[in-house]
Amino acid sequence: MKCPAVPPIVPFRPELADAFRSLNRAWIEQLFVIEGNDLKFLNDPEGAIVAPGGQIFFALDGADAVGTVAAVLVGPRRYELAKMAVAPSHQRRGLGWLLGAAVVDYAASMGAETLFLVTNSQLLSAIRLYERLGFRHATAPTPTGYARADVYMEIDFSNRE
Repeated sequence: MKCPAVPPIVPFRPELADAFRSLNRAWIEQLFVIEGNDLKFLNDPEGAIVAPGGQIFFALDGADAVGTVAAVLVGPRRYELAKMAVAPSHQRRGLGWLLGAAVVDYAASMGAETLFLVTNSQLLSAIRLYERLGFRHATAPTPTGYARADVYMEIDFSNRE
């Protein structure tokens, strides 16, 4: 039996902005409600994430984006892993790991001291993935900006080997 090929992970290109929006809207609207902070990123991913010094990564299946995640620069040497989404048709194939690892690597390469994320305690599979990527549970230093966010996790790069 032949294993399916692992889709490549690529950085943002303007023609992928609609895929970033639709992949994220799908999971958020299925489980929660779109909030103002969501719209800031979804309506202008290039302006809100890439231009200020962040990056968005995509998993591609041919020309189709089937997964995405963002590394958002939120302060000097501080990034947020945000807006991770994988199409249902491509879940359980390791794409979340590849996308998450791309953000961890990106933040480290940019000299980040901290990479954090906020999520919801209902998303147990996502939380386990983040733990495997090296995130540790912590107390949020400031309000998260999302009503649904009740879990804060971070990687402190200054304590990594």
